[in-house]
Amino acid sequence: MSNRYLFDTNAIIYLMNGRLAFQLPEGEYSVSVITEIELLSFPSLSESEEQKIHDLLRELARMPLNDEVSKKTIQLRRKNNKLKLPDAVIAATAIIHDSILLTNDKMFSGIDGLSVQALVLCDDTNRSL
Repeated sequence: MSNRYLFDTNAIIYLMNGRLAFQLPEGEYSVSVITEIELLSFPSLSESEEQKIHDLLRELARMPLNDEVSKKTIQLRRKNNKLKLPDAVIAATAIIHDSILLTNDKMFSGIDGLSVQALVLCDDTNRSL
């Protein structure tokens, strides 16, 4: 049985910029609708960068914001009011869909019920969560 993975926004950016030191593990990959919004709303995004993002997103399962994710997001925010709303939605999406969150954002490591995997970067091979 293969693992399920959900990309955080920073993980997608690292992947697109060729910064991953190792190949991604085998598994099913997805992205939260929030990550899609974050990626496509950068103000200085060029047309070619936008197309590159769309091309990658077409290869990934898109996880929508549904009632289960909304309820879990509310629970996470009530437990940790310092957790930004987009991050809470991404964490809730990973939890609800039983996915490992691929991220280098240390803030996610303290969330109950969330499995996190840091990515080793080409220019930062000693970094870990």
